[in-house]
Amino acid sequence: MPIEITLLAWSVALLLVHIALQGQTATARKGIGWNAGPRDDDGGSDRPGKLEGRAARALSNFLETYPAFVALALAVTVTNRAGGLAASGAVLWFVARIIYVPLYLFGVPYVRSLVWLVSIAGLLMMAARLI
Repeated sequence: MPIEITLLAWSVALLLVHIALQGQTATARKGIGWNAGPRDDDGGSDRPGKLEGRAARALSNFLETYPAFVALALAVTVTNRAGGLAASGAVLWFVARIIYVPLYLFGVPYVRSLVWLVSIAGLLMMAARLI
């Protein structure tokens, strides 16, 4: 099985980690009753806590590039162009997205942006394999 497809499967786990982090940080502030209920209100405050906001923004950022990764991983596989530059790009994107999470949660500036750029470079490497 191509590494791109293996990483596609692992990327679902990474997505679930993002969702869990966002959910747990919101629940920590708003309470389990809010989480278990219909969430009709904001849980007592319109403004999220620092960690809650960062987790939500990290998830949102992940979701901005995730469709491209999914599409590229599938495209290089079905066109028999997996491996080489595409595989390196997939690994680069995946590792950068893992590193990005704690950098965002801990509020590390500049390095976080650099890691995001590295993930984009991974996507571009995958795309280049299709051209």
